[in-house]
Amino acid sequence: MALFSDQPGDEGLPGRERGLAMAAVMTMTTMAVFDGSMVNIALPQIARTLNVSAGSTVWVSNGYLLSAAMTLAIFAALASKFGFRMLFTLGLSVFTLASVGCALSSSLDMLIAMRVLQGIGGAATLSIGPAILRSVFPNRLLGRILGLNALMIGLSTAIAPVLGGTILSAMSWQWLFAINVPMGMIAVTLTLRVIPNNPASGREPFDFTGAILSAVVLGSLIMAADAFSHAAKGDLATAVTFGLTALLAGLAFVWRQRRAPKPLLPLNMFASSRFTLAALTSLASFVSQGITFVALPFLFQSVYGYSAFYSALLFTPWPIGIMLAAPHAGRLADRYPAAIISTLGLSVFALGLILLALLPAHPQAWDIGLRSLICGIGFGCFQSPNNREMLSNASRENSGYASGVLAIMRTFGQCLGTAFVGVMLSIYAANSAIQEGHAVQLSLWLAVMATLLAIVISVSRLRR
Repeated sequence: MALFSDQPGDEGLPGRERGLAMAAVMTMTTMAVFDGSMVNIALPQIARTLNVSAGSTVWVSNGYLLSAAMTLAIFAALASKFGFRMLFTLGLSVFTLASVGCALSSSLDMLIAMRVLQGIGGAATLSIGPAILRSVFPNRLLGRILGLNALMIGLSTAIAPVLGGTILSAMSWQWLFAINVPMGMIAVTLTLRVIPNNPASGREPFDFTGAILSAVVLGSLIMAADAFSHAAKGDLATAVTFGLTALLAGLAFVWRQRRAPKPLLPLNMFASSRFTLAALTSLASFVSQGITFVALPFLFQSVYGYSAFYSALLFTPWPIGIMLAAPHAGRLADRYPAAIISTLGLSVFALGLILLALLPAHPQAWDIGLRSLICGIGFGCFQSPNNREMLSNASRENSGYASGVLAIMRTFGQCLGTAFVGVMLSIYAANSAIQEGHAVQLSLWLAVMATLLAIVISVSRLRR
């Protein structure tokens, strides 16, 4: 296979070791995708089993998201201090052990605490996963391997709801966490064997002030987005408070990074306009994806009346489209300008979203699936070339930081998208199918606007 064949002058690891390192990273990626998708559909069963309210179980998901978001930038910086192998092994170990804790949880408080630990472990691995792939593969194969990584994410996203529903129909929710244990053990073994432990600069000082400020910024943004989505229920003041906290902490963070001897996040990375524009394009596109991923279940279940399982099947064409497009887009990005390919992908994505927003009142299932498939193909064509653009426009010594920025853009884009849908539902006080239908339709048009903004930003790269 071309990915694992060596050529003179290749950077990174020899061919066979590349494959093992890729397996370690993609196993962890699969665990994280499975965990997020399957846990959400298990919340009703968790509420019944632990005898708690359905609303309180939301923090089983939010606790993971919040802890992961608050530590993404910190772990991206620690990668340059301790090396990829040590940090990835630590993150995998924490994630796997926390999965055991989740499976053994006998109370909601214990389960939420274990999910917070899972989020910390997940952030340690996901923040540097793309950087590890860049370090072990030569530049000539970077787009291709990022395309395969996107393929794995798409495949996991397609399988997770069906697998989760199957497990829940036959066993208890604890098994959703238990399946992480063998996968985690395999990934740790591969990591210790093949993933390189460089770059590492253990004697350099760590920016503790910057770390605290970054956690406050990212955590406050998550809480502000969540409170803003419930503004109609009286949480507007809370949203404003968290938003102001994030703004002030953000200004202090930038001030600190300009003066720290070893900054947590080197701001000179953003001197590259191509890196900055790729990051902003990623943020806008994930806002759009976040809106759509939350709006479509309401459309399928509340408006069209489909069951949760059938709704999951209707959503499947989206990740299938990513699986079909991403590997080819990554391969093309190794040969042609990545900005052109990602812009074309965004255009197809926008077309698919417009088609979804224009769905009739009583569409056929194949019609819904076809429009979702177009969205997936467009997003698959965009994602891996854009990720390649970000990583290739950061120096190799800054690849860990660039990988962290990529993870932050994805996380906060999806959070903002979720908040926007919450605002639409709150405005329409969605207590009927007709009102929810209006809220969902407006949300989809908002996703179209976010994608058009991403296209404008992406097009601006072509002139550079």
